[in-house]
Amino acid sequence: MSAARQTIFVTGATGLVGSRLCESLVAGGHRVLAHRRDLGSEPASGPNLTWLSGDLLRRGDWQDALADADAVVHLAGAPVAEGRWTRARKNELRASRIASTEQIVFSLARAARPAAVFLCASASGYYGARGEERLDERSPAGDDFLAALCVEWEAAALGAREAGVRVACLRFGAILSRRGGALARMLPAFRLGLGGRLGPGDRYFPWLHEADAVGLIEWAIQPGGSAEGAVNAVAPEAVRMGEWARCLGRVLGRSARLPLPGVALRLALGERGPALVPGQFIEPRAALEMGYGFRHPRLEGALSDLLR
Repeated sequence: MSAARQTIFVTGATGLVGSRLCESLVAGGHRVLAHRRDLGSEPASGPNLTWLSGDLLRRGDWQDALADADAVVHLAGAPVAEGRWTRARKNELRASRIASTEQIVFSLARAARPAAVFLCASASGYYGARGEERLDERSPAGDDFLAALCVEWEAAALGAREAGVRVACLRFGAILSRRGGALARMLPAFRLGLGGRLGPGDRYFPWLHEADAVGLIEWAIQPGGSAEGAVNAVAPEAVRMGEWARCLGRVLGRSARLPLPGVALRLALGERGPALVPGQFIEPRAALEMGYGFRHPRLEGALSDLLR
């Protein structure tokens, strides 16, 4: 990221990516306005880190802080991978993403000096289940719930363009980390030799090392950057679920022969089950063409780095 000191407003600052992003930005000398819904026992602030709270679905003091930012990074949203997708849960997922994004765009539009760039998280779920089709940012959206959610989410974010703000929407694949997400949930079983693929082994499973999740954000919000519109935030190596499980087993020195069939995923998790591994061969075309250098482009190296 540029050495120029920036003030960056970050939502979802206590999440898997947000917490690591804030650490990296502060270490780089930037001033971070870190937002979380409820401070509770107030986390420690510092010379370059200020904690904020408030409901992003409603207007509040957080908007005054946002008006001072050079860049805004919106990562907040109710976890997609938790709970069954009941009607109430789907409404919560939509509101936590779309309504919050609309409030941020409103704040940018009314600011005397809007931030130069607005980065809004999105997801690889934009594409839906696509089998062997190669997908890049020019590919159309899918037709399931997650795809419709992502389409509306990105449309809300792109509204900031009317205020002269550069907007980038990062479509994140599964983020690999020991601190949370899919990998952290799978590790206990794999370490006991009880792990295996989730669903059909021939389905592609887009992934990204947490360091590249942070790296892509910092790259996208740098002053004068060219990242705009949709950006696939996935690693260059496309891996099928069967090989993904075998690779994790190799890195851990454990067997990976106990699969969880797709029918079991649906029975256990309902509509959310198949969506965990829909099958998507996604290419990070925009990031590669605009010069982002992936730190962990291959799965085995990424897992080895995280689990060594």
